[in-house]
Amino acid sequence: MKEGYAKVEMVVKDEHLNAAHVCHGGIIFSLADLAFALASNSHGKLALAIEVGITYMKAALEGEKLVAEAKEVNLGNRTATYLMEVRNSKNELLALAKGTVYRMDREFPPTS
Repeated sequence: MKEGYAKVEMVVKDEHLNAAHVCHGGIIFSLADLAFALASNSHGKLALAIEVGITYMKAALEGEKLVAEAKEVNLGNRTATYLMEVRNSKNELLALAKGTVYRMDREFPPTS
């Protein structure tokens, strides 16, 4: 993790599978969202999502390692936008997401 960037990973386990026996889309979304949250809060200012969208390209299978990367593409005073990619261990693109945050006038993490 660094300012405007974060990378997180996980391994798909049995409890992450849906009825089709592939990784549930909500799990993939959550991994992308975690990278998004880390990258958007990396400037020390509380940032909360106001929009996130995701497109799934390929299924993830049990045992695969998933890696989500979030990259800042715009940083403004009040909003910032990020692109997130989720890839498997073969570096195949599984999902592409875009998110926008509202940047609050509060420090993150809070100091109290």
